[in-house]
Amino acid sequence: MRPNEFKFNDKNPLSDLIPDEIYEKLYSRGFINEKSVRDYIIRKKFEALKAQNIPASKAIELIREDYPYLQFDTIRKIIYQTKK
Repeated sequence: MRPNEFKFNDKNPLSDLIPDEIYEKLYSRGFINEKSVRDYIIRKKFEALKAQNIPASKAIELIREDYPYLQFDTIRKIIYQTKK
């Protein structure tokens, strides 16, 4: 994620997990890890594309269009990383 990619006025990218008001408070106080949010969004996009029966490699290429600064293998690692 680029610095300030998620701004205070932007839509809450975690709206399926937390309400907008809480997101705004956490973000304004520096408690939101932007890289983790980016990775979460990438995983959600991948799941949605796979649900449409799009092959994994094609799904990763489509995601790369939104994140051209990430390499194919980087996105693959984000998608397939195991939860700790």
